[in-house]
Amino acid sequence: QVQLVESGGGLVQAGGSLRLSCAASGRTFGNYAMGWFRQAPGKEREFVAAISRSGGRTTYADAVKGRFTISRDNAKNTVYLQMNSLKPEDTAVYYCAATPGVAGPSLYTTGSSYDYWGQGTQVTVSS
Repeated sequence: QVQLVESGGGLVQAGGSLRLSCAASGRTFGNYAMGWFRQAPGKEREFVAAISRSGGRTTYADAVKGRFTISRDNAKNTVYLQMNSLKPEDTAVYYCAATPGVAGPSLYTTGSSYDYWGQGTQVTVSS
């Protein structure tokens, strides 16, 4: 079992930055591939970014590529999402997720691949 708690959300003007954190407790954090997803009002949850167990591989949704950076610190049991050049369309509840997946530096971009989810943190970008 893994418990995930997101933090760092808030209200920011367009063009601004935020850094989200997701603290994990439970079993060995380094055994889990991690991902960030978001859900805007009236829309389906969508993939944002994913990182492999060691942090050596990452992937991003096209909508955030070049603006967002996912990273992790396995010693601190934490995954981060640095969000720069924020746009109003980035407004959503952001969720982190964890999966043991299969061995190796795999990345997972679909929600159904993840077994554990945080409660979410609200990000609001004003124009």
